[in-house]
Amino acid sequence: MFSKKTSSIKGRKPLWLAIVVVIVWMSISGVTGPLFGKLSSVQENNNSSFLPPESEATRAATAIAKFSDSANDQIPALVLFTGDVTVEHIASAQVFTQSLGAKMLVDSDGQLIKDKSGKEVSIPLSNYFIKGAEITSFPAPDGKAILASFPISVQVATELLPNEKDPALPGIVESIRYYANDYAKANGFVTHTTGFAGILADLFGAFGSIDSALLLTTGGVVAIILIIVYRSPFLWILPLMSAGLALTLSGGVIYILAKNNVITLDGQSQGILSVLVLGAATDYALLLIARYREELHLHESRYDAMKVAWRGVVEPIVASGSTVTIGLLVLLLSELNNNRGLGPIGAIGIVCSMITILTLLPALLVIFGRWIFWPKVARFGGADEKLTGAWAKVAAATARHPRKYWIVASSILIILAGLSSTLNATGLSTIDSFTNRTDSVVGQEELLKHFPGGQGQPTQIVLKQELATAAIAQLKQNEGVDSVSPMVDGFVVQGQPLPPIKVVDGNVLLNVILKYAPDSKEAIAMIPGLRTDIEKLDPTILVGGSTSVSYDINQASKRDRNLIIPIVLFIIAIILGLLLRSIYAAVLLLATVVISFFATLGACAVIFNHIFHFKGADPSFPLFAFIFLVALGIDYNIFLMTRVREETQKMGTRAGMTKALTVTGGVITSAGIVLAATFAVLGILPLVFLAELGFAVGFGVLLDTMLVRSILVPALVHEIGPKVWWPSKLQFHAK
Repeated sequence: MFSKKTSSIKGRKPLWLAIVVVIVWMSISGVTGPLFGKLSSVQENNNSSFLPPESEATRAATAIAKFSDSANDQIPALVLFTGDVTVEHIASAQVFTQSLGAKMLVDSDGQLIKDKSGKEVSIPLSNYFIKGAEITSFPAPDGKAILASFPISVQVATELLPNEKDPALPGIVESIRYYANDYAKANGFVTHTTGFAGILADLFGAFGSIDSALLLTTGGVVAIILIIVYRSPFLWILPLMSAGLALTLSGGVIYILAKNNVITLDGQSQGILSVLVLGAATDYALLLIARYREELHLHESRYDAMKVAWRGVVEPIVASGSTVTIGLLVLLLSELNNNRGLGPIGAIGIVCSMITILTLLPALLVIFGRWIFWPKVARFGGADEKLTGAWAKVAAATARHPRKYWIVASSILIILAGLSSTLNATGLSTIDSFTNRTDSVVGQEELLKHFPGGQGQPTQIVLKQELATAAIAQLKQNEGVDSVSPMVDGFVVQGQPLPPIKVVDGNVLLNVILKYAPDSKEAIAMIPGLRTDIEKLDPTILVGGSTSVSYDINQASKRDRNLIIPIVLFIIAIILGLLLRSIYAAVLLLATVVISFFATLGACAVIFNHIFHFKGADPSFPLFAFIFLVALGIDYNIFLMTRVREETQKMGTRAGMTKALTVTGGVITSAGIVLAATFAVLGILPLVFLAELGFAVGFGVLLDTMLVRSILVPALVHEIGPKVWWPSKLQFHAK
């Protein structure tokens, strides 16, 4: 029965080769590990840099820059003090704001920050403010608040703190909050620091946990699942360690590329990279280990078993990894720089995962031998429990009544897909984009109660000088506009006459204060109307500012979605056709994954609207969900159908499907659970977009593994029979 008993690989050569492979990998990790640790220092989280140069907001920013060296080099930190305001309070607030620049950069406890050697350093906050800018505070019309604006330099704030590890902006805002709290307590106020600087600082804080909480949680979740899957106190360490080294390798490569401005890395991409690599690498590891364990029952030599197992999994792993890699690289067609950045970042992560699992993990497994599976050691000639387990029963059930199963499974998917039209993916304001109430979010809410929403972040319009009067009159007719004022040549000083209007190349700059928060849906929805109305005066007029940036980003996201999704589908169809040598099977698998994607969107609409009570989703959410769900979801069908094709050559299509589902059911389901759990970990970051993406991928992957790959695809193959391999000659094999 066990004809493969005699080993074809003798001696210690395979063992020494495995040891060399491990040593090489340890050496690589010694280089890439420290680089991965510095990955956050090369992040770029400035939305304006995400837009293409031909967008109106970008062209407006270029024109605005001509009016001031710091026009596009500042982000306001708005400090709001709420309470009963007196004349004395107004005067003391003015003293506070004018003296803040002389105070030193401190941490949240008021201690001077330290350099990389641990020594305290004194750095005045004025080093980070726009040079020469007048800093003032002014009361709200209702007499219940005072607002101070501090113009922080973008160029300086994006540098690193003296510890050469953390970006400066969060430290600057933290210092402002510390001193503002002291002033507020002494004067009976409640204070919040918001504005673009406050919001960005809180975003940096959210992404900062990527290096610690996210990785620790993801690693812990994967470890627990692997222990449950293998029921071994030792085996789980090898795939988890391999996945970790894949992450450090990809992180090191990405750090070098981002530092040299080859690719753009933002906090969102870094968070996705971590869970993508850990999830994908663990999936590939599960597939390899499962096949290796299967072969250990058939081979006396563990080297023979690994050789056969490696040959059996290399094609599906490379095919599935290539599918994800190519799908991610299609993001290079995106108009948005951050989307283009995620493409190669994710692709690098997947390629590193494949390389690591196909080289390091096999070496580790053969070094440790069979005992690594203890207490359920895979013995040569022993019974393979997979052949009589739960998945054998599932496979037999779908084989007996395929039509019943595919009709029920399809009905569930179609019902959920019908709900996808209720998904609100029109965008989120900054207030709604956090899952928790950060200080900047609360501050923005309070600001709207006392000041116009656009205070501190005006919409800016560049136009010819002779059109200024007509444009101001036109803008003031808009109900959403609170005020319009031209930029003056110099700083406004209280009690002094206004400086003259600044004219550059015959153009003037209008600052338009909207009644709504600059990043709110209401403000963003005003941009196309403002542009249409104002450009009637002259088509060369440019409408810019942060609200225009948000609008153009939303429009670019919609364009990317409509372009990239069809291209990815086409590429995946080609890969499936080449892999399975079948047009029929490729179209069938692609159709099942697409319906699963829309079913996931339907489930997301219900969960987001009625359970999580999110205000909506980012316009880029469907695209990101599609890339990960379709590219990753097709993996499990690839793992299944490549095994079906292998078994079909031995026993026919229907028997091959039953055998393939029996032996792969457990490992593919385990892989799906791991991937779903790793993406679900994104929910620990306080950002709605990542929480939504984590849920969508987690739910979609489970839907694929539990329903599509386990029930729908096997039932359809049983129903169709050998014709599923058309036009391959395999369709003529016995049924």
